[in-house]
Amino acid sequence: MTEQQAFDGMPRRLYRATPTRLTTWLDCPRRYRFSYLDRPQPPKGPPWAHNTLGSAVHNALAQWWRLPVEARTVPRAGSFVREYWSADGFRDDDQAGLWQERAREMVERYVTQLDPYDEPRGVERTVSTVHDGAALSGRVDRLDERSGELVVVDYKTGRHVLTTDDVRSSLAMAVYAAAASRTLRRPCRRVELHHLPTGEVAYWEHDDFSLRRHLDRASDIAAECSDADTSFRAGKDLDEVFPPSPSPLCGWCDFRQHCPEGKVATSDRPGWAGLAD
Repeated sequence: MTEQQAFDGMPRRLYRATPTRLTTWLDCPRRYRFSYLDRPQPPKGPPWAHNTLGSAVHNALAQWWRLPVEARTVPRAGSFVREYWSADGFRDDDQAGLWQERAREMVERYVTQLDPYDEPRGVERTVSTVHDGAALSGRVDRLDERSGELVVVDYKTGRHVLTTDDVRSSLAMAVYAAAASRTLRRPCRRVELHHLPTGEVAYWEHDDFSLRRHLDRASDIAAECSDADTSFRAGKDLDEVFPPSPSPLCGWCDFRQHCPEGKVATSDRPGWAGLAD
């Protein structure tokens, strides 16, 4: 349950959400309903190859950091890519094999820049915070500690080249910073997006004002989600409470097959469409 059925005058129960849940609501209320409320959940479409790639890379790096220090070698990192690899979403085995090799190369190239003795404060660490009626949580790819302060590190494997604006405007990264600070009792203002295909790092240094602005926005979205969830349970008109938001994003939606407006908004995309050329 995400909301308490309270007596008049009692405070509303904290609404629990991740940044992904909140941004899904912003992108498309109908997709939010399909993802978080409908049970059974509508069947998803075919898998995406770019998700397969991202999952293998994230898992490989996480497992590398969990090894004893002396075992954190470059070849071992590459071997984890092979261990976690699958062909889901790719056109055929040849394409999957090509991208497995590219993923191995990018992970090994990235690991050469890391100090295996520089132990992170957290790997795939869940952090949480409470702000104005919203209990916000998320899982951070990596938490570093530098000069007594925490740094949020998020790995990216997509074809989009990241910019300062990407990290500065990211609701998720700001929530992670605030949540990490509260969970580990250390200052956390710097957030970084590490783009493995290019080796580029985009970063931003938050201050109290920018963090509060993001948290205020997150709590406002959470209040909208809470009201929508209540309407769902009350049996209100679903198309009115959860209207579709047709856009180019529909082409990447796992539930496009269940949405007439989404089908009109974009054409079918193959599972490997999100990969770089």
